[in-house]
Amino acid sequence: MKAQLLWNSRKLNDDKTPRIVYDLAFSPNGERLVCGFGDLVAVWDVAKGVQLEELRGHKGTVYCISYAKDGKYFASGGSDKQVIIWSSETMVGTLRYSHNDSLQALAFNPVTGQLASCSASDFGVYSPEFRSIPKHKVNSRILTCSWTNDGQYLALGLYNGGISIRNKVGDEKVKIDRPGASPVWALTWHPSRDQIVVADWGQHLSFYALNGSPSGRERALGYDPCFVNYYGNGDYLLVGGANRKAAIYSKDGIMLTTITDQPSWVWCCQQQPGSNVVAVGCQDGTLSLYSLHFNTIHSLYRDRYAYRESITGVMVQHLPTDQKIRIRCKELVKRLSVYRHRLAVQMPSAVLIYELRDDTQDLQYKLKQRVDMKVECNLLVVCASHIVLCQERRLQSFTFDGVKEREWAVESFIRYIKVIGGPPGSEGMLCGLRSGEVVKVFLDNPFVIPVLKMKNPIRCLDISASHGKVAVVDETNLLQVYSLSTKELLYQEPGASSVSWNTQNEDMLCYSGGGTLSIKTANFPPHQQKLLGFVVGFSGSKIFCLQGNVISSVDVPQSASLYQYLEKKSFRDAYAVACLGVTGTDWEVLAAEALEGLDFDTARKAFVRIRDLRYLELIASIEERQRRGENDKNVFLADIYASRGDFNEASSLYEKSGQSDKAIEMFTDLRMFDKAKEIVKRSGKKSNQLSKVQRQEAEWFKYTNDPQSACEMYLAVGETIKAINIMGHQNWTDRIVQLIRNLDATQVKELRHAASVVQEQKDQWEYAIEAYRKINDLESQIALYVEMEQWESVFNLCKEQPDLKERAYVPYANWLAEHDRFEEAQQAFHKAGRDGDAVRVLIQLTENAVKETRFSDAAYYYHLLSMQHQEMVAEATSDEERDGIVEKSAQCRFNAEVYYIFSFIHSYLIEPFTKTPHDALFNMSRYLLLETRPLPRGVSKVLLFIALAKQSRATGAFKLARFCYERLQGMVIPKQFRKAVDRESMTIRAKEMVDKQELLPLCYRCSASNPLLHNEGHRCSTCMQPFTYEFSSCDMIPVVEFFLDPDMSDEEAIQLISATPPRDAQSDIDHEELPGGILKDLYRNMSTNSLLMVLTQRLVFSLFLSPLSLS
Repeated sequence: MKAQLLWNSRKLNDDKTPRIVYDLAFSPNGERLVCGFGDLVAVWDVAKGVQLEELRGHKGTVYCISYAKDGKYFASGGSDKQVIIWSSETMVGTLRYSHNDSLQALAFNPVTGQLASCSASDFGVYSPEFRSIPKHKVNSRILTCSWTNDGQYLALGLYNGGISIRNKVGDEKVKIDRPGASPVWALTWHPSRDQIVVADWGQHLSFYALNGSPSGRERALGYDPCFVNYYGNGDYLLVGGANRKAAIYSKDGIMLTTITDQPSWVWCCQQQPGSNVVAVGCQDGTLSLYSLHFNTIHSLYRDRYAYRESITGVMVQHLPTDQKIRIRCKELVKRLSVYRHRLAVQMPSAVLIYELRDDTQDLQYKLKQRVDMKVECNLLVVCASHIVLCQERRLQSFTFDGVKEREWAVESFIRYIKVIGGPPGSEGMLCGLRSGEVVKVFLDNPFVIPVLKMKNPIRCLDISASHGKVAVVDETNLLQVYSLSTKELLYQEPGASSVSWNTQNEDMLCYSGGGTLSIKTANFPPHQQKLLGFVVGFSGSKIFCLQGNVISSVDVPQSASLYQYLEKKSFRDAYAVACLGVTGTDWEVLAAEALEGLDFDTARKAFVRIRDLRYLELIASIEERQRRGENDKNVFLADIYASRGDFNEASSLYEKSGQSDKAIEMFTDLRMFDKAKEIVKRSGKKSNQLSKVQRQEAEWFKYTNDPQSACEMYLAVGETIKAINIMGHQNWTDRIVQLIRNLDATQVKELRHAASVVQEQKDQWEYAIEAYRKINDLESQIALYVEMEQWESVFNLCKEQPDLKERAYVPYANWLAEHDRFEEAQQAFHKAGRDGDAVRVLIQLTENAVKETRFSDAAYYYHLLSMQHQEMVAEATSDEERDGIVEKSAQCRFNAEVYYIFSFIHSYLIEPFTKTPHDALFNMSRYLLLETRPLPRGVSKVLLFIALAKQSRATGAFKLARFCYERLQGMVIPKQFRKAVDRESMTIRAKEMVDKQELLPLCYRCSASNPLLHNEGHRCSTCMQPFTYEFSSCDMIPVVEFFLDPDMSDEEAIQLISATPPRDAQSDIDHEELPGGILKDLYRNMSTNSLLMVLTQRLVFSLFLSPLSLS
């Protein structure tokens, strides 16, 4: 750090004794400085160093000064026990008040504007809104005071070594007792946190939190401090006093550097707000103003830049990503050096060696070694395992353990050192001397190797990436570039203050000077642009520029150097420059130039960069042809010109090389058919080549919406089908018909295609028939007639060719089914031999009818299915298959009967009116509920119970009705029936629990009465005799099914049935009239009712028996 004296002033009394400067204060804007000179208060213009006012109001020495935060007032106090508040604008005292003892400290509240005034025995807090100033007694002499940054608390430093922290009204909140401590002469709060720093005359610096607890390590000063203030937003401390110095300390209390040495005690020192200027007041009456300048301590190695931050810290920045890491050293950082993964930091008492961690992707350093050494040097260099200190004309190499290994001496002062790399422990360095000499030093070589000798002192230097060239800037700002191998001066440029080689290009460097950045490539003229600062690095297209201690990267396109190489047709060098960073347009130019120059390797790399697949395919094609032995450069150039759009030049080169076919193909692809035809005629090609061109021309006419020309061209070259497609697309039916009639019958493919196109036209199918007849295609005719539903024509054609019967009758059957003509559809399926389809149609119809609750239709369809299965029995090939078909037929018949009966019940419940009699509904519901076999899908037992319950109530079967309603309580009842069911379930309980006797079914075999509903189904619950029902009303028929004895013949059975039974049970029976005496025991034991039943049965069987024999 360098402290520059801006101005100073000294005042003496009349007796030549000094007017001591005990305190001073800056205005908040930093323009004015107020200080006490003895009994005077002086106001200074900081910028000009001129005293503006000399205020006389005190009768004794002024001990303390304070400036209000708003800048309107400042206050002074002294040994005369008076406090004066001065107007900053008029320089006139606006208020005066006194204490009982001399004033020791003043402090304005930064928020409320209150003024705290502290004397030897008490303190007061003045508020502008109150006239009175309350005073507070303390038990020890007050030496100093300070407000917190938020204005809430006031800290008082006491003579007994204690600290009292008060609120805004003066009440003590925290008391810090420090037994055995010396008087607290100075204290101040941190500007951004609740921490107080205390300087006592026990020569210590202490830190405390707001609650009174220590918040930092106590530091020994070695002298009596007279002041302590923060500097730089709380990053540093200004401390001084009896040591006759003003110094900068770290915020932790570590001595960093001295600002000034004075011949007497330094009583006060403060920083000007918003600047790096400090004011110092001394015992000898001197007031001095210093500007503090911190030297830029930095180091750069490739893409890592390290610089000193806040005097005690190091910031390492990764330039490409702008990633930064801060290393806190807590002591003054004097020198820095970075090299590869090493970082060296020199402090007053040691050198710290840091190592870049390789176990993380982030930029992180860890401390590797601390080398304790106190040494002054003007340059520091770190290598892989050594540190090198430069002391004017000497270089000293130390290991990381602090062992000195080697020392080199040169003839002149060393101005610049550049590490040029090398194996660990053998790194080399280039040194630029004040004498103009450039020397090389290796860590493992005790000798200094001369490299170059120049006339003027060297300012800086750099070496190229491959160590083949060195660039040197001397004190005259002359840049000179030498070849290290030949020591030859390659070129020189004036106006350079710094230089840097590009780390990725051997022939490119940049230099800066006079606010200009220059980029020079090889021997080409430099390209210049405006740039402030100094160039310190050059990598690819990024230039790193240093301004102060801030380094920034500038992206510089390398277009100028690229075009310089392209002018010389040096494509490889141009590509190397382009890789450093150029625009997309520059890449396109490079790729095109290299391709035209037949440098395919460079061109391919450039086209890969811009991702131009078209040219990459062209290059790959040319290289493949070269490998096959083709070496005609004119053809290659023609391909390149054609790809670039220079077709005439490409055509000339093709014809020149005898490759006219390629020229024809090119113009044909470009739809430049006239030029293609000219080349065909000029080259004398065959007619098929001309036809090919015409065919492609026709294709072009088609896509350019010129169907007339395209059609004519296709017909001319024999592409009849393509012409027909165009005619069809344009709806030119007349032309297609004319073409059909003109085509020969042998042109089957064309005629069939024409027919298919005409067939797509509306109402033009007869012309398609004409085409099919011309080629005798009956199958296509049938398909067309089917599509047009011309069934008579279809069947006429089937007579001509019976093999096509299936193609005719299957679509006909489907058409009949779609028009609800199912019986005819089934016949058609049978004619087509598709019995399975007929059955599937009926199955689908039955399923749809059930889903749509068309139960009558479902019964009909199941009846048809049953009949269909009966017809299929004869076609069965095995007994197992026959039994399966019979079973399916029986099931379909059962479903038909159930759906038929349920249709009446469903209609009765759903529809508002019904024609079905109540007794029939009663019998139907009971019939279905007595069914023991599973009912088919869709037949709801809920509806059956609801219908039976209603009809039971109507016919007087109250017991059955109650049973039905009880069963319904456990079922899910549709919403529309719930209220009615609930209501009827209640009202039915008022009826007697009996069914009418005449409603009970009577068994015609055993004469037993059966319940209306029971678990035996359609059988007598007593004798298990099956009941016989009349189908239309489900009423029971008075007949009894019986089986003949196996030994009885049919004739005997007929005679037995025809026999006259006895008139009563007690009459004699002529047993001789009965054959074999079979009925003897029967009639003898028969009751009158049973005998009547037998007679009735005889009558019924006589009506139903057929003349066929019974089995």
